[in-house]
Amino acid sequence: MVLVDSSVWIESLRRDGRLEVKLALENLLEEYEASLCGPVKLEVLGGARPQDRKALEAHFSCIPYFPMTDSAWDSAKNLAWRMHDKGCHAPWNDILIATLSVQTDCRIYTIDKHFELMYQAGAGIRLYKAGYSGSYNPN
Repeated sequence: MVLVDSSVWIESLRRDGRLEVKLALENLLEEYEASLCGPVKLEVLGGARPQDRKALEAHFSCIPYFPMTDSAWDSAKNLAWRMHDKGCHAPWNDILIATLSVQTDCRIYTIDKHFELMYQAGAGIRLYKAGYSGSYNPN
């Protein structure tokens, strides 16, 4: 299972969005490997154009969803402290997504640089890297 970050959804929704990102997301959806969580849902739906909201909401209702539990909030706080102590300053929503990915044993598909920084700082996350010709290489 792969937790798809809002950066990927947003890039895929753009008319001039990067084709490789769109194709990788499409493949994850076709293989029933894509999942989402509250922070991603809010970022994407909260910023959606009025004409896209209903369709996106319906689309998201069919994708596995990981809720934020009370223990996840504590884990996110601890991860934020660890990252801060290592000089890695990621936005709170990225910390939440990273925490949920660890708790659910999902890789993260993102084009947001903060996740690469958290990965390098030892956050314990695994990143999903889309490859060429339909081959995918997990980290």
